[in-house]
Amino acid sequence: MNKEMESVFGECPPSELADSINSNHAAGESRLKPHGLASSNCENFSRPQESQFAYQKLNHNAVGLTHIGSAGEAQMVDVSPKENTKRIAIASCKVILGKKVYDMVLANQMAKGDVLTVAKIAGINGAKHTSNFIPLCHNIMLTHVRVDLVMNQEDHSVKIEGEAASSGKTGVEMEAMMAVTVAGLTVYDMCKAASKEIQMTDVRLERKSGGKSGDWSRV
Repeated sequence: MNKEMESVFGECPPSELADSINSNHAAGESRLKPHGLASSNCENFSRPQESQFAYQKLNHNAVGLTHIGSAGEAQMVDVSPKENTKRIAIASCKVILGKKVYDMVLANQMAKGDVLTVAKIAGINGAKHTSNFIPLCHNIMLTHVRVDLVMNQEDHSVKIEGEAASSGKTGVEMEAMMAVTVAGLTVYDMCKAASKEIQMTDVRLERKSGGKSGDWSRV
């Protein structure tokens, strides 16, 4: 066995090092090692039992996560057995500008131009390209994308809401969230020359409808 291990993994570690490591894990080794199995220092050092335990733990944690395969690998979900249904998702986020930048945006005085219009178009475009940036998302044929930006004087922010719709086999939550995220980043880009304290916060799904899981709402 030692020769086979060495041919695959190289030379065993020095016996002093292996003994030191093994002594620190003696209790765990005694529980994991089958009774009556004699092992060399090299075999103890590799600890295949612990690797198997970690694999089993990974599989246990992966239950219910559709983007994780039986061996813990990432996978794209096969949605072909699903039925086509009307699907809608609404997401939101906030961009906190500060009073100075807020007043400049409100007066359309930013050097790069009309902040709200450019951000709106960017958000719509972002929703249409979601699968290009989120690797396991499906390439969805969207039937509608809406992005609204509303100025809020109370906290000198821009509230962004995005909606995505489709008639298909999978949801459009990621498309809605991508819409508001890209719109928010565009607001930041259009205004960053005037302030470095701008913050984009609270990116979240507000509600969704359609599909096997049915309707869901945050409130």
